[in-house]
Order: sequence, then C-alpha cells, then structure tokens
Amino acid sequence: MRARDLTVLVAVIMIVAMLIIPLPTWLLSFLIMVNIALALLVLLTSMNTTEPLQFSIFPSLLLLLTLFRLGLNISTTRAILTHGDAGGVVEVFGSFVVGGQVAVGLVVFLILIIIQFIVITKGSERVAEVAARFTLDAMPGKQMSIDADLNAGMISEQEARMRRDKISREADFFGSMDGASKFVKGDAIASIIIVMINLIFGMVIGVMQMDMGFGEAAAHFSLLSVGDGIVSQVPALLISTATGIIVTRAASDGNLASDITGQLFAYPKMLYIAAGTILLLGIFTPINVFLTLLIAGLLALGAYKANQVQKTRSGADILPDEEIDNDEMKSPESVISLLSIDPIEFEFGYGLIPLADTNQGGDLLDRVVMIRRQLAIELGLVIPVVRIRDNIQLKPNEYRLKIKGTEMARGELLLDHYLAMAPGMDDESVEGIETIEPSFGLPAKWITEDMKEYAEMLGYTVVDPPSVVSTHITEVIKANASELIGRQETKHLIEHLRESAPILVEEVTPNPLTVGDIQKVLAKLLKEKVSIRNLPIIFETLADFGRISHDPEVLTEYVRQALARQITSQYVIGESLKVITLSGRTEKAIADSVQQTEHGSYLTIDPDSSQKIVQSIGTKLEENALLDQLPVLLCSPAVRMYVRQLTDRYFPQLPVLSYNELEANVEVQAIGVVNME
Repeated sequence: MRARDLTVLVAVIMIVAMLIIPLPTWLLSFLIMVNIALALLVLLTSMNTTEPLQFSIFPSLLLLLTLFRLGLNISTTRAILTHGDAGGVVEVFGSFVVGGQVAVGLVVFLILIIIQFIVITKGSERVAEVAARFTLDAMPGKQMSIDADLNAGMISEQEARMRRDKISREADFFGSMDGASKFVKGDAIASIIIVMINLIFGMVIGVMQMDMGFGEAAAHFSLLSVGDGIVSQVPALLISTATGIIVTRAASDGNLASDITGQLFAYPKMLYIAAGTILLLGIFTPINVFLTLLIAGLLALGAYKANQVQKTRSGADILPDEEIDNDEMKSPESVISLLSIDPIEFEFGYGLIPLADTNQGGDLLDRVVMIRRQLAIELGLVIPVVRIRDNIQLKPNEYRLKIKGTEMARGELLLDHYLAMAPGMDDESVEGIETIEPSFGLPAKWITEDMKEYAEMLGYTVVDPPSVVSTHITEVIKANASELIGRQETKHLIEHLRESAPILVEEVTPNPLTVGDIQKVLAKLLKEKVSIRNLPIIFETLADFGRISHDPEVLTEYVRQALARQITSQYVIGESLKVITLSGRTEKAIADSVQQTEHGSYLTIDPDSSQKIVQSIGTKLEENALLDQLPVLLCSPAVRMYVRQLTDRYFPQLPVLSYNELEANVEVQAIGVVNME
C-alpha cells in the first residue's frame, strides 16, 4: 500500500478516535489550525477548477471534513466542560478576535451562522438539487448526440466512450452534491446546539463543580463557548463557500479568477460609467469626496487598462485573422471542405425523425451499429460509418440512401403501419395501402396495427417500419460493397492481417502486387457477394499466382477456386445444388470470342449470339421461378468470368460458378441448359 493511501486511512481512523478519546489541549489547538488550513485549501482548489468534474472527490471530501469538524467540536466541548480550557486557539478567538466581549462574540457567531445557513448553504442546496435534476434529464439527449456524432464519423469509438463516461460521472457527481449539501446544512445546526450546550452546561459545571461564582462562570464559559463556535464556523464558512462555487461553476477554459477578471472587465465603457456615478455621489452627497474620488479613479484606471488590452488584442489577433479570412475566401482552398463526400449517407424527411430519436423510442442508430457489425462478419469488410441526418427537401415519410454522394435507394415509410407481404397469393380480406417492399421489390401492403394479427394468421410476413428500413440499408450496402473498398480500406485490411501473418503479407505486397492490385481483386469478389473475411487464404493464393499474372480478373478466378468450400456452403441449400448449365456449343462460342490484349482479356461476342444466350438464360429462370432458391449458372473455369461479364447487366443477382468452385461431394441437379439456338 502506498504511503499516500495509508495517510488517508490513518486520518480517518484518527477522526473516529477523536469522538471517543480525550485529547490534550495542545493537540486540539494543532488540529483546529489543520482544520482551517484544509478548509482554505478546499476553497482555493474549487476556485481554480475549470469544470466541476476536476474536483469530483469533493462530495466525499466534504463528508470527511464535516466529520473532522464535528469531532473537533466534541473534543473541545469535552475539554471545556471537563477542565474549563480548550487550548490556546479557542482562547485567542474568544478574547482577541471578539475583544473579550461575550455579547459581541455571540453576535458575530450568530451572523456567521445566518450567512452560512440561510444564504450560502440554502442557495447551494437548491442549486445542487436543480443541477442534479437537469443533468439526469439531459442524459438521454447527450447520449443520442454522442451516438449521432459516432455514426456520422465525427468522433472515434474511444472518444465516444470517454464522452459517455464523462456524462455518467457528471450525473453521479451532481447527484452526490445534492446529498452532500445536506452535510453543510446539518453542520450549521449542530454548531448552534453545541454552543448552547457549552454555554449552559459550562456555567452549571463551573458553579457546582469548580467552585466559581455565577458571574465568573458565565464570563469564563461564555468566552470559551463563543471562541469554540467561531473557530469552528470559520472553516465551515470556507467549506460552504467552496460548495457554492462548485455547484454554480459552469465549464470554462479558465479558472474562477481569470473568468471574473476577464468577464467583469470585458466592457470598459461600463467601468467609466460606474466611476462617474461614484464620483457624483461624492460631489452631491455628504460622503467624503476624497474617498469617492479614490474609488472612481481606480475604476477609471481599470477601464483604461482594459481598453488598452482590448486594442492590443484587436491589433494582434483580429486583423490578421480577417486578412487571412479574406485571402482564403479569394483562394480555391476556401471551398476544399465542401468537396468531401461521405461514403454512406442516410437522409430522411421530418416525419421519420422518431426513427432516430431515442427519446421517442427510435432505435435506428443502434440498428445501424448492428448492421455494420453484421456486414463485417458476412463480408469481411469494415463498413464506413453511416451519416444519418434529416433533409427537409424530402417528403415527410421519405428516405434515401447515398453511397459516395450518389443516390442508390429511395423509399417511403408509414410509421403507424406495418408492412405485410403475402406468402403467395394475395388475400383481399387483408386491407391496406398497396406498395412495393423496398429491399427485394415484392408486392406488399401497409396495414394498421388492428390488421396485424389477422394478417399473421393468414401467413403474411409482417414487419415494422424500423426493420423495413434497416433491411433496405443492409441489402443496398451488400449490393454496393465493392464500391466501399478503396485503396485506403484495403491498406487497413492488410495492416490488420500483418499483425497475425507478417510473412504472408510480405510475400504479396508491395512486390509482386501493389495495394491497388489487391484492392481490385477484393472488389471483384465483393461484387459477386463473395466474403473477403478469409484474408489468409486470399493472400496465400495471391502469393502463389501473383508472380505469374497481375491481371485482376485472372487472380480473382484463382482466389475463387481457393475459396471453393466457402462458396459452396454459400449457395448449397440442403443436400443438392440446382444449376443451369451451358451447352458445349455455347461455351465454345464464348471461348472463341475472347480477345487477348496486353491490357487483359475481353469478351467480343457478336450481338446476335449474346442476345440469344441472354434470352435462353431468361427463359430457364422463368421456367424455374417457383423454386425456393435462385438457381446457379454453372460453366467451365475457362469461361466463367466472361459469362459473368455477359450476364451482369441483365441478371445481376444470378450467381455464376465454375466447376472448380464446388466441393467434390456436392450433388448437382441440372434444371436447364442454355443453348444458342
């Protein structure tokens, strides 16, 4: 245990011991001076803080100091009533401070009590109560603001965690201060009672046990009682003042002294007016004119100095800033900040604000966080933060999703309805507003809550509006994941892999493949909904074939074959895989149409042949439209990427696999053959 911790523990034990064990008068005097010093230190510390949390230990410290002061009161009361002596400090406060006059001492003591109890303590108690209530009421709004900044990318997760912790500590602090202010109030009441006990019982003991006369006992014990009361109320007043400063202190860049001087002397003209008013009081009233002249002169001097400081600051700071601003406005760099584009933006009309407002039960921010986590697991890609904001240019119930500044999706929600999708044939008895499900384009209806249970009984899939929009966001991001991975994102993935497999990364980049080459391969995998989470296998393949070819298309095919197990499990549902195959003539026609150039390979098939192939694929898909799963187009490895190029525009959702991308134990069920006839 450190010496500092041990010192605090010993001090607390000594405070408890003071309540039981009689202390010699010299030690009492020493402890009384320590009490005054500690109170002064607390007051100065509270004045030097810039925000309340910098003195977060204050509520607990207030309790310990109050206990220490009450312990001293008990010890001095015991000494006064037992020996008629409480030490030199109490005697000095009773004789020197109040001039040995008991009546004056009682008046001073009562004034101190009134100032502390009625003015400072009462006000501090009220401020602490209101601050605690307002801090707790403001917590949800502050938390929502932090979540919004985090999702907008304005702050990091670590900074968000620190801000949440600060909000929690503020609530705890002001809640503790609300209770701790009661200590000061109780201490003031206890001081009055203790003085009365010392005064009454002291005179009784002096007359009955110490053989004093009544007048002598009254004078002696009154002096000690008043001295003890004043010597305890001086530090109590300092502590209560510190309490008031802490609870009324607003967050600032400076301490109390700098704020007072900076703000009180911020308007030199007002100081001149105050100086003139004081001077006029001295001229037109019997007040000593020299006294008012002195004060007016000091005020005028302060106004002059403050005015000079403001002029100096204006010359040193404001003018250069204005010149810089003017120069910046004339330069192209002044609009650089307007050119930045958010990777993902979700905008909504004012009618959908409850979706993002946690005070109204909205959980969109939490759903976006879960979407990013889900897609990181499914795709192996860290999705950029989604900037969420309202847009008055949209319809009240409308929303849209942008990726890199381009609108990718748009939809409308009815917050007081549910989206119902029929299992097959639509039932006319289910009444609602006809619409289209935004994620998959299925026919649906917006139904009221009264119709919800009935629709579910008929087999309808019923979804609430937040789930509709979160599913839409998820599907759009999945479909456009290849656009979200650039060289910078690829660099982050490489550095993450370097932590666990540094040798593997060194064999791939920067030689033979650059970050750009790797980014193209990863983007092509994501474009066909192949997860890149298994980076070690991807890099193993790139290390093996990166020296043979730098063509991203060719490298992507090798990587797909290495990920055969992952791709198979992605498309095989049950025990078999339903596929549409290409006829031998069709594959040969595609292979013969491949053009080899120094920049890569391209498919140059004639329009008539490509049209026939596309029509045949469309026919096979229509014939099998009622299947519970989308079939896979299966072809040989040599032509797979060219077949994908051919079908990408017409059937973007159709998976195109090669034989080498399937596990040997997979049962393949052919449901159609693509012919060019």
